[in-house]
Amino acid sequence: MKILPFLLAALLPVGSLFADVVLPAIISDHMVLKKAAGVPIWGKADPGESVTVTLGGSGEAKAVADADGRWKLTLDLSASGPGPFQLKVAGKNQIAVSDVVVGEVWVASGQSNMEFPLKGAIDSAKEIEVAANPMVRQFLVARAESDVPADDCRGVWTVAASETAGAFSAVGYFFAKRLQKELGEPVGLIKSSYGGTPGEAWMSREAVDSVPHLKEAREKALNEEMTTGTPRTANATATATTKPKVRPRVQKIPSILFNGMISPLVPYAISGVIWYQGEANTNRAWQYRSAFPLLIQDWRTQWKQGDFPFYFCQLANYQPKLPAPSESAWAELREAQTMTLKLTNTGQAVLIDIGESGDIHPRNKKDAGERLGAVALANHYGKKILFSGPVYQSMKADGGKIRLAFKHADGGLVAKPLPATYDVKSKNSETAPLVRNSPASEVEGFAICGEDKKWVWADAKIDGNDVVVWADNVPAPVAVRYAWADNPTCNLYNGAGFPAVPFRTDDFSTTTLDRKY
Repeated sequence: MKILPFLLAALLPVGSLFADVVLPAIISDHMVLKKAAGVPIWGKADPGESVTVTLGGSGEAKAVADADGRWKLTLDLSASGPGPFQLKVAGKNQIAVSDVVVGEVWVASGQSNMEFPLKGAIDSAKEIEVAANPMVRQFLVARAESDVPADDCRGVWTVAASETAGAFSAVGYFFAKRLQKELGEPVGLIKSSYGGTPGEAWMSREAVDSVPHLKEAREKALNEEMTTGTPRTANATATATTKPKVRPRVQKIPSILFNGMISPLVPYAISGVIWYQGEANTNRAWQYRSAFPLLIQDWRTQWKQGDFPFYFCQLANYQPKLPAPSESAWAELREAQTMTLKLTNTGQAVLIDIGESGDIHPRNKKDAGERLGAVALANHYGKKILFSGPVYQSMKADGGKIRLAFKHADGGLVAKPLPATYDVKSKNSETAPLVRNSPASEVEGFAICGEDKKWVWADAKIDGNDVVVWADNVPAPVAVRYAWADNPTCNLYNGAGFPAVPFRTDDFSTTTLDRKY
């Protein structure tokens, strides 16, 4: 690949670019460090320069900058109190990082629904008014595209207050608020998100190159941009100064956002990741079955902090409601997300009941964040709380009916009453009358078919931890689907108030099977 002149500065040995000891943007005032052993602190200095770091009463650690001027050391914060502390860095010069707290750190990443700010959420004014909490903080990573891994990013740590919380990720804020309340520890968010971006943009080059067609697509897109576009460089200073005009498609190139917005965060010690993304992959939902697990495994490989928790939001309901059962790329994407739970230490927050038909950015971010929080509290922090709605387990024929068994039927299965209207756009209070699919049924949202694969709406009733499903005009049913639509009408919950996970019992061919990046 031809290297453009303005990239050369980013590729020069870093030791030739500075003299004083410097820290990356994320190691700065108001930061949250993870309460753990082996917490990395790193930066740049003159080659061979000795650097000493101290944090409060947690002792000190030393490092020597290598031939490229890079240094890294670790602090043992496993027994640290919350602070606040001052982090002191001493070499030929001295740096003091103030108001440092120690607790939990979560990366909040994905596309626009993670980027969505608290100020846009439902009842945001009331929430922001009482948002003052020095134990909840956010580091906002500025948008940046790069075709090579960047050493640093632009961003600042901000303490939650009525003047600042409106810019926090809404999902991240409600997640952090719940954790902080339950754990009594500082919680830091690292918000690194970018609207309208596919999962492939958030993978490292190593991960992308492991899939031949993705590698080919990446190289083709980069070559096109090198000849016709103005791609961002890995030099954050140059990017901030020149502000090159970037064409809208650049941020969709595989690895371009990992390089610019995730690579600079590694190896910051984190508790885990919360993720809200997938809308940009719905047209390639089948491919997401492999792409999403690849991304998760890639991040774990890059961070070298083990199989840390990776919890994600399943796509909310969206787009017009349809009068008959039909195929749905959105349902296929949700299925791919659920299948990713096969990976160790993953969890899913189901949002099938909080979306808006006319807005891809539902404003109910409180339920989204708190459901993610419940997943984290139960699975990572060991709290004895419920965190999941009913999950399909098995089926069996029962005469002319199908009996479905569920796990996570905590408190019993519940048919939640359906409202008279549904949200179109809550931003302007727009609603529409709810047209029922199976108005005489106890539970709605089920479709059933026979060998002919012709789907019809089904009646369904709760029987203990099972649901019995049937349709009078399908005497020999073979398969059932639940909430299988872009925007389904469905009402199966458990006693804890969590919605059932959308599912299908069939393995029929999908609409996105042959679509690739």
